[in-house]
Amino acid sequence: MKAYELLLMLNPTLDEDARVGVTEKVNGLITADGGTVDNADTWGKRKLAFEIGKMTEGDYELIEFHANPDAIAEIDRVLHITDPVVRYMIVRRDDKE
Repeated sequence: MKAYELLLMLNPTLDEDARVGVTEKVNGLITADGGTVDNADTWGKRKLAFEIGKMTEGDYELIEFHANPDAIAEIDRVLHITDPVVRYMIVRRDDKE
């Protein structure tokens, strides 16, 4: 399994239950193929450098995990169609193998 880092920018108007629901959904996607979530860190709301869809801030979540490379395509597909997710970035971490 390879080490990855996922940074999610969620819609800041989400209530706490919806935000937790999205992160639990992502955690379920990671663990579905035998992956493990190593660390999940909530950064909270941060001001954006420029507006995205009339939003001036975003709610950030950082998830560090280990997964098979095949699972990344499925995580990418689901995040792309999940409405509360404004932006996301998945990065492979060579330093945390």
